[in-house]
Amino acid sequence: MDVKVKDLLEQSTLALKCVGVESGLSNRIATPRVQKPGLLLTGLLGKLHADRIQILGAAEIGYLRNLDTKGCKEALGILKAGIPAIVITRGLKPPPQLLEHAREKGIPLLGTPLSSSVLIERIIKFLETRLAPSTTLHGVLVDLLGIGILIKGKSGIGKSECALELVSRGYRLVADDVVMVKRIYPSTLFGMASDRIPYHLEVRGIGIVNIKDLFGITAIREKKQMDLVVELISWDPGGDYERLGIEDRTCEILGVELPYLRVPVSPGRSVAAIVEIAARNQLLKIMGHHSSKELIESLTIPDKRLEKV
Repeated sequence: MDVKVKDLLEQSTLALKCVGVESGLSNRIATPRVQKPGLLLTGLLGKLHADRIQILGAAEIGYLRNLDTKGCKEALGILKAGIPAIVITRGLKPPPQLLEHAREKGIPLLGTPLSSSVLIERIIKFLETRLAPSTTLHGVLVDLLGIGILIKGKSGIGKSECALELVSRGYRLVADDVVMVKRIYPSTLFGMASDRIPYHLEVRGIGIVNIKDLFGITAIREKKQMDLVVELISWDPGGDYERLGIEDRTCEILGVELPYLRVPVSPGRSVAAIVEIAARNQLLKIMGHHSSKELIESLTIPDKRLEKV
């Protein structure tokens, strides 16, 4: 997703405002990394990362103020045109030479009352979310016992009906039909609903219903980490389906491997109950208990009690 400097000004958690130079607010930010130049201003260390937002805190501003006009201009020489923005923290006023330099290079100059450490943490979190690799999937995302399950399958196979039954059991809906997925560094996937259809669920024969209005605020979530993918498939009497659950299958989404299950659907099968059991079983696996493997091991390892007979 494209992020511009002016988008930062709209984030209340960053408390940013222009402090004298507004040109360049349309500059694009291409990386979630930021930089605090520190000793780079002395010219003793390596080069500045020109693609990163530069954070000037009390140390940097204090150093610039202690320099004469010529020395200050020389120190600011590392802040070349092309830098997305310069942010001054702790509500400090920028030295006149910095204002002049920012105008000449077309670099927007922003200020915030936050400390450098707090701002860096918040701005990185914001940029990592906005700039994260993303994709759109067809399916339903639900939250069962803290496990985010993406339910996939062909249109009309019963994904939304399964989600509706799970919500009626007290679980949470995240997204129906269109699931927006983002990969947060390094390998965590988060799913959320489209901004156009949040909290809505399509039930064939009834139409579109608002889960938030029907079941209350506790029946929905804005976003959820994805932990398991369950694909609903039509029952085939001759199909080869998993019977023991020894083999752990995975599917790839945005370069991240997630546990994957194929669940055949047929009249009389409670798909919601199966998905709920899948969530509980995934919790056990996360805690280090693999029911299928433990059973096989107990059957293959000789019982020492029988050896004494």
